[in-house]
Amino acid sequence: MVLRSPTSAAATRPPNRKQLIIEAAGQVFSERGYHAASMEEIAAGVGISAAALYRHFPNKYALFAACADLMVDRLVGALDEAPPDAALPDMLAALVRVTVAHRASGGLYRWEARYLERADRRQLRTKFAQVVDRVAEKVRQEYPLGGEHLRAVAALGAIGSITMHHTSIAQRRIEDLLLSSALRMVATDPGAAAGSARLVELPALPVPRTRRAEILAAAIPLFARDGFANVTNGQIAQAVGLAPSAIYRHYPGKVDILVAACLQAAGLLAQAVDRSLDQAADPRQAVVALTAAYVAYSFEHNALNSVAEAEIRGLPADRQRPLMLAQREHIAVWEQQLRLARPDLDPRGARLLVHAGFGVVVEAGRALRWQNTPGHRDTVTALVTSALTV
Repeated sequence: MVLRSPTSAAATRPPNRKQLIIEAAGQVFSERGYHAASMEEIAAGVGISAAALYRHFPNKYALFAACADLMVDRLVGALDEAPPDAALPDMLAALVRVTVAHRASGGLYRWEARYLERADRRQLRTKFAQVVDRVAEKVRQEYPLGGEHLRAVAALGAIGSITMHHTSIAQRRIEDLLLSSALRMVATDPGAAAGSARLVELPALPVPRTRRAEILAAAIPLFARDGFANVTNGQIAQAVGLAPSAIYRHYPGKVDILVAACLQAAGLLAQAVDRSLDQAADPRQAVVALTAAYVAYSFEHNALNSVAEAEIRGLPADRQRPLMLAQREHIAVWEQQLRLARPDLDPRGARLLVHAGFGVVVEAGRALRWQNTPGHRDTVTALVTSALTV
């Protein structure tokens, strides 16, 4: 009897192909966003045909939901593997290792999870709540300063920030910086920056005095609530009291409204930064002033800021460039001031911590439901300042 060598695709198919698909898809969803990603692109990343991909997942949404579950399951698993009496640094270190190891596919959580259906979104929130509650309980045991839940959320926001940018730096260095940042926050008195909110003078949104400005003002909260891809020109027109066709007299297309929103956000943030630095007498004060201004801006202009942060990846490359340049210039200001305050940091380490601070603002703000009170802004300012400095 002659044995034949298998030549079919099944013979060389890896046993963990489904897992490989989810990993590849998570990276694509993180990079391009849910709506811009395609099954063909994901299949190409795994080295299979789109038809083969559909044998594992019936549609893009099913694959997206699987990706959303994977990272949080890893976080839960990391905590489950820790001994019951594990100290807080060990618990956070385990979460840091998992997040850093899978940074390429973790970015879909911050903005793209809003595209999950209600039941799937509820399930994801329940799992994340388990992680937060377990960290918060350990924070309560080791640093009983009040506000344990918020401090836990802030620490996780700093850790998760690594999934939102591409700063190239050695993995061990990333882990060390994120862990020390998270540990500083959980040990922070939430009232440490009392009064900082009163020192911030934010630029106000321009009053919409033209039809074009009215359209922009109406579109921003719709984009923030439902996502750019899910909002129609008809919905925007209805909010302004126009016929849908009238939108095109002011904006050639919906993407032009989004670009205008991102430019408005960049302009307001640049003004806030300039005003904050005028008040600083030394580098550490500059870091605190930048932090207080960014926190105030995020609370005051939450819808606008979330649209600019979440949707920029979906813009055509030529429309992205000026916006990405504005973002890089903003981060460069932070990086410069932080390195003056902390000479131990190199440019990449400073950049990583700046992004960690932004992650704290997003997650802590969400936990506080973006209720724009001086107390909330002071608390988040204290947490971010701790994340950045020693």
